[in-house]
Amino acid sequence: MASLPKLTNRIQDLRIALKKAGFDGWCVPRTDQFLGEYVPASSERLKWITGFSGSWGMAVIAPKSTALIVDGRYTIQAAKETRAISPEILPPDNDKLVAFLQRVLGKGSVLGFDPWVTSVTEQRRLSKLATQAGATLKASRTNFVDAVWPDQPAPPAEPVYLHPVSRAGESASSKLQRLAKTLAAQNCDCAVLSDPHSVAWALNLRGSDVAHTPLALLRAIIDKKGTAILFVDAQRCAKDVLFSLKGVAKLLPPSALQQELGKLGKQKKRVMIDPAFCPEAIRLHLANGKAHIVEATDPCTLPRARKNAIEQRGTRTAHLRDGAALANFLCWLDREAASGQLSEKAAQDKLESFRRATGKLVDLSFGSISAAGPNAALPHYHVVGAKGGVLKRDGIYLIDSGGQYRDGTTDVTRTVIIGTATAAMKKHNTLVLKGMIAVSEAQFPAGTTGVQLDAFARQALWRHGYDYDHGTGHGVGSFLSVHEGPARISKAGHVALEPGMILSNEPGHYIKGRYGIRIENLLLVKPAFKPKGGDKPMLSFETLTFAPIDKRLIDESVLTRDELQWLDHYHAEVLRKIGSRVDAETRDWLHAACAPFTHKA
Repeated sequence: MASLPKLTNRIQDLRIALKKAGFDGWCVPRTDQFLGEYVPASSERLKWITGFSGSWGMAVIAPKSTALIVDGRYTIQAAKETRAISPEILPPDNDKLVAFLQRVLGKGSVLGFDPWVTSVTEQRRLSKLATQAGATLKASRTNFVDAVWPDQPAPPAEPVYLHPVSRAGESASSKLQRLAKTLAAQNCDCAVLSDPHSVAWALNLRGSDVAHTPLALLRAIIDKKGTAILFVDAQRCAKDVLFSLKGVAKLLPPSALQQELGKLGKQKKRVMIDPAFCPEAIRLHLANGKAHIVEATDPCTLPRARKNAIEQRGTRTAHLRDGAALANFLCWLDREAASGQLSEKAAQDKLESFRRATGKLVDLSFGSISAAGPNAALPHYHVVGAKGGVLKRDGIYLIDSGGQYRDGTTDVTRTVIIGTATAAMKKHNTLVLKGMIAVSEAQFPAGTTGVQLDAFARQALWRHGYDYDHGTGHGVGSFLSVHEGPARISKAGHVALEPGMILSNEPGHYIKGRYGIRIENLLLVKPAFKPKGGDKPMLSFETLTFAPIDKRLIDESVLTRDELQWLDHYHAEVLRKIGSRVDAETRDWLHAACAPFTHKA
C-alpha cells in the first residue's frame, strides 16, 4: 500500500493535470479497456491513485474532495486501505453520488472520463448523474491517471495459445458460422466482440494476460459471412494458433482497430455492439463514422454459457481432480489446525499446493478466501499481511477457492469447525445446508430464471429471521472466467436457465464479529425430462463438486428425512468418486468424514 505522502502527491498531481486540461473532476473506475473483472498491473489505476485493491469500485476525484464508491463487500477493506487519503466511502447509490457531485463540483463544472475504460451503459449512467448534479460529463482522449503515473507497468503481451477442439468441443469455424446466423437473424452485417471472453470462446484461444482467468486481452470483429478480424500482434501467436486461424480470421495489429471501425462507417454497415461490454470509445468511433449501430446482447454470451458434451465431460473430470485435492487438504487441516496456531495464509497456501500437486493446475480461478472466526463473516475477505488471522480452537474456518484446469474451472466453499462447535454454530450451518440441498434437488420447467430459484436457498434461513446479502449462484465458464454470465441464481437473475449451463450454489449466513458460514457446490443444468404422471418437461441439476461437508457442524434434528438421505447419498458419491484419487491417510479420513448418519428409515 502506498504511503500517505505518495498517495496525496499522486492525487495532487492528477488535480493539477486536470485543471490545465479544463476538467474539474475525473472518474477512475476499476476497469481497464477490456472492462473485465481482473485487470493487469498496467491498468490498476484505482489502486495506484487511492490504495484500494478490491475487484470493483470507482473513485471520483474533485478539486478538494475524493469519493470512493464500493459495494458492501468492500466497505471495511476500502476504509482500511485508503486511510492515508480519507476519501468519502459511498455505496453504489446514484442519489448519494449526485449529492456528492453537487457538493464538490460547481454548477457548470466538467467531469471527465476515459471512454476506453467506461462501457456505453456506464457512460450513460454517469452522464445522467452529472446532469442531475448540474455538471457535464466529457470524454477525454487522455487518461490523466496514466499522464501522472511515471512508472506505470507496460501492458501485458503474453503468448496466445490454442484451446484445442478436443477440449472446446467445437471448431472456431463452426462457432463463427453459428454466430453468423445470429447476426443475419438480427439484420446485422457484423459485431464488435469487445469482451475478451467472447473472443476466447469464439476462436478457441486462451492466454495469461490477467490473473486467475486464462485470457488474452483481445478484440475481434465477426461478420455474417462467418469470418473474423482478430486484433492481435501476430508475434504473440504460436504456430498452431496461426494455423488454426488460417481461413477463419484475418490478423491485424491492435492499432488497426480504429481504422477498421472507420471503414464500417464508410460502408454504412449495421454493426452490433453490447452496451454492457463495449467501451464508449468504440461506440463513438462507429457513430462518428456514421455506422448503423445495433445494441444487443453479445452474440457469444448464451452459446458460451451452454456447455457442450465435451466441455461437460471435461468439467466433470476437473471437479474430481479438484475434489481429491480439497479432500487431501481437509484431512491435513484436521490434523494441523488442532494446535490453534495455523494461520489463514498457511492454510490457503497448503490447499494451493495440493492442487498444484495434481500436475494439471494452470492457476487458481480466483484469489482464495481463507477466513477464520470473525473474518469468515466478511463474504469476500482476503488475507491481509504475511499470515492473516489464526484458526483458533472451537472456531469456524471458511475456505472458498477454485482452480483453472485445461478441462474445466472449479469453485467450491467448505466451512469446518476447528475443535468443538456450539449449538448455535450447528443450527446456522444446518440452515445453510438445507438451502443448498433445496437448490440441488430443484426441478423446474423450461424458462425458469435464477430469481425464481433463489428463494429455495433462503427459505430455511427466512423462517428463522436470517438472510444473506449476496447472490446464491453465478455462472461458471469452461476454462474461462469463474464468474460468467448471463445466468445466475439471485434476486437479479432474470435469464432463463438452460441445459449445459454451470452455476454455483452457495447460500450463507454471517454474524458480524463472530463467524460466517457458506457451503458451495457447482451444478450443471441437465436436459429436460418428464416426471411420471406429469404433463410438463422439467429441468434439474447435476452436482459437479465432490468433497465432504463437515458433519460436526450439522444438527441432524434440523434436517428432514429426505435431506438426510440426500446428504448420505452425496457423501457416498464423494467416497465412490474420489476415494481412489486421494492418499492413504486421506482415504481413511474420508471414510469417517463420509460415513452415513444413523437415522430411522
